[in-house]
Amino acid sequence: MAATSEQVRGDRGRGGGDMAEIVFVHGIGQRQRGPATLGEPWRLALADGLWKAGHTDLADRVGRSPGSPGALGARMAYYADLFDRPDGQGAAPVDLAGLPPAQAAAAVELAEVWLRRAALAAASKRDRAVARAELADLSGAGGERQGMGNAARGALAALARLRWFAPFGMAVAHRFVLRALAEVVRYLGEPGMRERVQERVAAAVDDDTRVFIGHSLGSVVAFEAACRRAGPLPLLVTLGSPLGLRRIVYDRLVPQPPVYPEAVRRWVNVAADDDIVAAVPDLTGLFPRRAPAAGSGPRIDAPGSDNAPGLETVAGLETVAGLETVAGLVNVAGLVNVAVDNGSAPHEALHYLTSRQVGGPVGDALVAG
Repeated sequence: MAATSEQVRGDRGRGGGDMAEIVFVHGIGQRQRGPATLGEPWRLALADGLWKAGHTDLADRVGRSPGSPGALGARMAYYADLFDRPDGQGAAPVDLAGLPPAQAAAAVELAEVWLRRAALAAASKRDRAVARAELADLSGAGGERQGMGNAARGALAALARLRWFAPFGMAVAHRFVLRALAEVVRYLGEPGMRERVQERVAAAVDDDTRVFIGHSLGSVVAFEAACRRAGPLPLLVTLGSPLGLRRIVYDRLVPQPPVYPEAVRRWVNVAADDDIVAAVPDLTGLFPRRAPAAGSGPRIDAPGSDNAPGLETVAGLETVAGLETVAGLVNVAGLVNVAVDNGSAPHEALHYLTSRQVGGPVGDALVAG
């Protein structure tokens, strides 16, 4: 049952209207959908996650049709169409050879990172073996790396051979992998793309927004949107996130160096153990708080420094994930990493959303007001 805080602020509008307490940000490969066809299943999946976490009243309200009495608003920030051709003729043909050299190189590196992650963490024994063999082939028998063109073709073909990417056949997998890689590197590196995507998120957010939920590439978009937010954001949820990939994603985030978003009260990062896209599932220590004003507390420096969050001790005390203060000094760990089991579809957004590990913190944020 669990809903208080004045019944989530007196039904916040008693019917949802155009308000959005929850904003979803989708990931890669969604060009054949739109904000309605993508947002509806996400909303219903989250209602199930809330129910599993014991927030049954909130589950009912999130599950109600938008605009109906008592409904809590959930809106999809949709941006996949921005990757289409400007002439309106559908998805732009994707060929890594047609990308600027820096983007093509980043795409190849990302493909190889996913292969390495598959070699270690794929649930399928066959996929682990295939990934190891493909990585050996990419390096060549003598350990020498291939040229860019061969590396790009080899990395794409290798990923497409994994059942993780290819449940419906090699040709479909090859197109999906190609477009997925291109969308990631285009968002992070194509002039103007980041701003156009962020404008879509800003249009979905309003004064009632309390939760951002981003999946896959959408977790990167949601993180950067949270960094731009002026007002408080009680909860940021990142699902199957590539945020921890150093050279490919982390080093290209805005702002640099990356920091914990000042507006965010709590950040829950959720990753399935065998989600290849979430190649660095533990983000602890990568997103420090900004240093407080002089005299207001201890400094927080860049990851890896002696005073960075994520170290085993802070002022002699253990660092505990989710702990807001240490001896009243400074918020060292508003970021919590959570593992889930997504079954046969480890990167599937709906599997993440239906979990109690997602529903619990979302419900808590909505109730806290």
